[in-house]
Amino acid sequence: MKIGVLGTGDVGRTISVGLANIGHNVMIGTRDPGKPELVEWRGDSDISVGTFAEAAAFGDVLVLAVGWSSVEAVLDLAGQDNIAEKVVLDANNPLRFDAEGQPPVLDIPHNDSAGETIQRRLPDARIVKAFNTIGSPHMVNPDFPDGKPDMFICGNDDDAKQIANTLIEELGWRTSIDLGGIENSRYLESMAMVWIVHFFNTGFQGGHAFSLLRK
Repeated sequence: MKIGVLGTGDVGRTISVGLANIGHNVMIGTRDPGKPELVEWRGDSDISVGTFAEAAAFGDVLVLAVGWSSVEAVLDLAGQDNIAEKVVLDANNPLRFDAEGQPPVLDIPHNDSAGETIQRRLPDARIVKAFNTIGSPHMVNPDFPDGKPDMFICGNDDDAKQIANTLIEELGWRTSIDLGGIENSRYLESMAMVWIVHFFNTGFQGGHAFSLLRK
């Protein structure tokens, strides 16, 4: 599958490498494909590098992996026509950092969410909220003493969520748990705050994840 990853931070790089390692054809998108540190990171891997527009046009599935403050600009650069009708995995949390050394807060009221905002911004795309409740070091092949964690997802398109689930399982997760429509992003983004606050409270130790206990 051809996958375009929009963003070259820790999340974008981790997911790009994970997808490439399991055989997907990956292009990572950035404002400056020629950045020396990005060229060095890519090395001799099979991951290609392009602009946001090139990565968006390239991918059959896209991963949105940029910070909340950059989302609108990146989507403008990617181009709505390049994204229309495609599955977009939204790994974003709408975070606002008000005080140094303190956990961020959600920058959107609780009756809305980043997932819903992005779906409104891209009405022809098939947005699936995913990968927003785990730290980037554990996004691929998460390995915990108590077993594999669960990925929680939501979105309005059932076929898109099935594609997301397949990729999630290929990346080493136990499964995904479908919470329903994209409006449930507001709960997943609040759930991410539980992860983030615990991360700050434990001195920035990110070795935790969510799992649904079953009988």
